[in-house]
Amino acid sequence: MEWLMTQEPLVRIVAFAGVFLAMAAWELAAPRRTPSCPMGYRWGNNLGVVVLNTLLLRLVFPMAAVGIAVYVETSGWGLFQMLALPQWLAIVLAVVVLDFSIWTQHVLFHAVPALWRLHRMHHTDLDFDVTTGLRFHPMEILLSMLIKGAVIVVLGAPAVAVLLFEVLLNATSMFNHGNIRIPARVDRALRMLVVTPDMHRVHHSWHPNETNSNFGFSFPWWDRLLGTYRAQPRDGHENMTIGINLFRKHGDLRLDQLLLQPFRGPNHSYPINARSENREPDG
Repeated sequence: MEWLMTQEPLVRIVAFAGVFLAMAAWELAAPRRTPSCPMGYRWGNNLGVVVLNTLLLRLVFPMAAVGIAVYVETSGWGLFQMLALPQWLAIVLAVVVLDFSIWTQHVLFHAVPALWRLHRMHHTDLDFDVTTGLRFHPMEILLSMLIKGAVIVVLGAPAVAVLLFEVLLNATSMFNHGNIRIPARVDRALRMLVVTPDMHRVHHSWHPNETNSNFGFSFPWWDRLLGTYRAQPRDGHENMTIGINLFRKHGDLRLDQLLLQPFRGPNHSYPINARSENREPDG
C-alpha cells in the first residue's frame, strides 16, 4: 500500500510519456488522415488542457483514484471484500467493471444535455489524433473522478487494480484516438479485444447518429452487446468530417475558448435524447 501511494504518480507519468511518444512517432510515420489545422497550434492548446486538468485533480482530489482505493481496501469496505474474493479475481473484475462504468458514464454524458455541454469540448476538436484523447473539460474530469471514486468504494476495488485500470484507460485513450494507419485485417482482429482508432474515429464524426455510437475507450464489448456499435463511418475515414456543427473556427481551438465552450451556443442535435437528434448538421 505504501509503495502504491508513493510510486503511483511516477508509474502514471512514465506510462503516459511512453505511450504518448510512441503514438506521436507512429502518427508521423503512418498517418491515417491529413490534418486540417496546424499541428503545433492544436497540440499546444490541447496539452494546455492536460496540464490544467492534472493540476486541478491533484488540488481537489489529492488522493486520486488509487488513494481512494487504498483507503477503501485498508478499511475493509466494498462488495469484493465482503465476498472475500481471491485477489486475482477481484483485480480482474474490478478492471472490467470500472471499464463498464466509464462506458456508462460516457453514454450518460451524451444523453443528458447539461452533461453534453461539458463533454462536447472533447468532440469539437477539428482533427483526430493522440492529443484528442487527452482533451476533456476540467469540470468533466472532476465529475468523472467523483463517479469513479463512488464505483471504487462500492466495489471495494483493490488499489493495484485501480492503478492498472488508470494506466490502461490513459494508454488506450491515446491509442484509440491516434491518427495512425493500421491494416484493415489487423484492425478487424484487434477490435475484438480493444477499441481501435478506426472504431473510435466513427464516434468523432459530425453525423449525430455516428457521434452517438462506439462509446468504448478500452474494451469494445459493451458497444457490441448493447447495440451502439457502428463498424465504419458513412463518409469513409479519409473523407469524414471530424467534430460537431459548432465551434468550427480555428480560434475556437484556443485554450481560453475551449474552457468557455460549455457556456456558449445551443446543444443542437447531438444529445441522444434531443428531439432533433436525427437532423443532419447544418451547412
